[in-house]
Amino acid sequence: MRIFKCLIIGVLLIALSACNGQVEKINGVSFVASGGSIDQTNVQPVVNVNANYAAIMPFGFMRSLDHAEIIHNTERQWFGETRAGAKQYIDELRKKQIKIMVKPQIWVRRGEFTGLIEMADETNWKLLEKSYTSFIIEYAELAEEVNAEILCIGTELENFVKNRPEYWNTLITKIKTIYKGKLTYAANWDEYKRTPFWDQLDYLGVDAYFPVSDKQTPSFEDCMEGWKKHKPVIKDMSIKYEKPILFTEYGYRSVDYSGKKPWVSDRSMNKVNLDAQVNTTKALYETFWKEDWFAGGFIWKWFNSYEKSGGIDNPMFTPQNKPVESTIKSYYKNE
Repeated sequence: MRIFKCLIIGVLLIALSACNGQVEKINGVSFVASGGSIDQTNVQPVVNVNANYAAIMPFGFMRSLDHAEIIHNTERQWFGETRAGAKQYIDELRKKQIKIMVKPQIWVRRGEFTGLIEMADETNWKLLEKSYTSFIIEYAELAEEVNAEILCIGTELENFVKNRPEYWNTLITKIKTIYKGKLTYAANWDEYKRTPFWDQLDYLGVDAYFPVSDKQTPSFEDCMEGWKKHKPVIKDMSIKYEKPILFTEYGYRSVDYSGKKPWVSDRSMNKVNLDAQVNTTKALYETFWKEDWFAGGFIWKWFNSYEKSGGIDNPMFTPQNKPVESTIKSYYKNE
């Protein structure tokens, strides 16, 4: 019985990979928007790290967690956050055969967590739905226009999804009439098990900030051990829905305790620890990158002004100009 079960799971995973049509791993970078256009000098570092995908992230803005209007694609935004800017970035990346995930995101004033967006009454929920539809359809149209390989329909919107499930079903149906590529949603690491519409998408998207170690400088072995409680659950979700897992975001800061609460971006955490970033990142690759049910992911985050980004004194997420960049390059190397 046990052997039979293992054979069934093996066949399922082979079928899962074949049905998705994916041959190569998605070795992606989260390409951060800026105020101006880009050129090939901004793209070459993406090529140098052996990335084959970039997530392009236009933004919409909300005044507060309970404010229904999403402001987007305006002249007041940075160029890279607009439709025209996103297209210009994509056009330049395409020149180097970089594939694209269009990933529209929301910024709530003061950086409040988007998972807590929640309206006070039905009227405001309806207004939010109308505004979000306008926002996401704008970029579904762009994704179709540029033949983007993947469109991410939302990022870390748990309360919105939980409270308005029928809206999301309707929205996905509408998106599919416009955009013909692959769809995903970027669920937070502690949200993805409750996302109700995975059966309608092509990838189970996870922003993979899973805690893996409480140590100040977690070793590679510590982090491998830390993944043992998360990996089986993630794999089971892939098997349940017969769809591959995509880490729509992943990464660690170059600070002490980088594996304890990897989602924290608080600038008060500023004691640089380059080894911690390397060890946590390497463990993630060793845990997932060879698995057939795992599609790949997008490192958080990659700035287009390469020479001015990151560096050995930088405590934030970017891997640029840090030792971890060599780790990424090694695992992203085409085999």
